[in-house]
Amino acid sequence: MIEYLRFSLLFMVIHLGAYIIAGALIYRISADIYKGKGRLMDYLNDMSDARESGHVTRWFFPGNVLRGLLLSVVLYPILIPLGELDPILRFLFFFGLMFIYTHIGSAAPCPDNIEGLIYMKRKYLSRSGFLKFQSEMLLYSLIFAAGAAWFLF
Repeated sequence: MIEYLRFSLLFMVIHLGAYIIAGALIYRISADIYKGKGRLMDYLNDMSDARESGHVTRWFFPGNVLRGLLLSVVLYPILIPLGELDPILRFLFFFGLMFIYTHIGSAAPCPDNIEGLIYMKRKYLSRSGFLKFQSEMLLYSLIFAAGAAWFLF
């Protein structure tokens, strides 16, 4: 039981760290997605609006702790085989898990995944937005996979 709790705690820390680092680095080029009246994704909270930004600030940490916990618990049945993998294969597994399963292959439509390209209105689909979201998720997945591959086992 202690090993599962340790795994989940480390997983949550790695997820949160990767998410914050990737978001902060890519935000410099993607602020137009999140701020201002003319932002690319007007269905997202406007980070230049104090009330909407406050909501994000309030729920960012608990939401991502919960996300990290849920993502870690799903892996419990395969912890032993994961631990036996070579670190490079673990890296590839975790990269694929985050980039493909939680992002590109997600069933929730977003402007940078397969579901979104099928179901979203054209006004939310732009090459610029697609590339900005992809760069953030790619960076997050790389950071997370590196941390998970070498520190979780």
